Amino acid sequence: MKVAVLIAFAAVPLVIWIYLLFGRGWFWRVSKQMRPMGLPFVEGREVVAAVPARNEGDSIGKAISSLLQQQIEPPLRVVMVDDASTDGTADAARAAAEELHATEQLVVLKGQPLEPGWTGKLWALAQGVDRALESAPDYLLFTDADIVHAPKSVAGLIAVAEAYDCDLASYMVKLANRSFAENALIPAFVFFFLMLYPPLWIANPKARTAGAAGGCILIRPEALRRIGGIRAIRNEVIDDCSLANAVKTSGGRLWMGLTEETRSIRNYSSFREIEHLISRTAFSQLRHSTGLLVGTIAGLFITYIAPITLLFCGRIVPLVLAAAAWLLMSVAYIPMVRFYELPVWWSLALPAIAVFYAGATIHSAISYWKGKGGQWKGRIQDANR
Repeated sequence: MKVAVLIAFAAVPLVIWIYLLFGRGWFWRVSKQMRPMGLPFVEGREVVAAVPARNEGDSIGKAISSLLQQQIEPPLRVVMVDDASTDGTADAARAAAEELHATEQLVVLKGQPLEPGWTGKLWALAQGVDRALESAPDYLLFTDADIVHAPKSVAGLIAVAEAYDCDLASYMVKLANRSFAENALIPAFVFFFLMLYPPLWIANPKARTAGAAGGCILIRPEALRRIGGIRAIRNEVIDDCSLANAVKTSGGRLWMGLTEETRSIRNYSSFREIEHLISRTAFSQLRHSTGLLVGTIAGLFITYIAPITLLFCGRIVPLVLAAAAWLLMSVAYIPMVRFYELPVWWSLALPAIAVFYAGATIHSAISYWKGKGGQWKGRIQDANR
């Protein structure tokens, strides 16, 4: 290959990383994505949490306990919808409330059979929302059954919503990273998510970008009504971002940020489990487009893998350009690596991690084409039928 071609090829990923560092909303700077300090906490806002749960017996007790102990006034109330669980999820939720002497704050609903055209989570959530709206709360909280909220988690979201007049405020909670597989892949999962949905762009009403993290969403009931309720997104696999997009399109304001205190306790002990987490929604993210799939894989190669291959080209200028791209890539990833309390050298592994994500994306497309896409809790939710 001619030297000029090598130089041009090596310059492309370097230009990409210069853009990502300085032109994409500072998504990689973790400190800029945290909830602003000093916002006043606001009392007198009634919040009802809707928690869809299906076979979450191992985590639901801790999740419900954390919700019932939120430091807000009036006290948070919780509607948990048991979506045909077979592991005692409902009993575990009730036991958690009884232990805190807070049974009056918890309602456990038996979920109705899944209606056609709905994903399981959204069908359960819709039932919880219907019950929650009966008391005309100021806010609804949508949260997953594996999220353990810090005592002031909801108060913090209310403070953001009130200070910035937001219709929807969301935390990207801190995901578990105990196993080697989690340490290798989970920080990148959050890094890539923020790259797709830069929080500063989400908060900008003039920007089209809309995103939210489904594990912890605070939303005003009137904003939900304005978009037509949960029914408006009933068949969406990436329901959190679809909800945020609907709210922003209707004229609502959004905020999304990171939190260290509120955490997911769902563990992914193996690479296969994390691959399933990624492939469940990856092809849906690409709108089931083969063209976008090919473009994404090519983009991953150019952005993450090409700099490594060019280190062995034997030409000094392409080598220097490739090394510079790898350096900028690592610099961008360091804040997320440190956020997850890992050694800085983990940032050098991002090219290898990108290969894994590329494979999971391809697997996601294959599963969709086979009619087995979006599998979650024993249900196929995104398939080419």
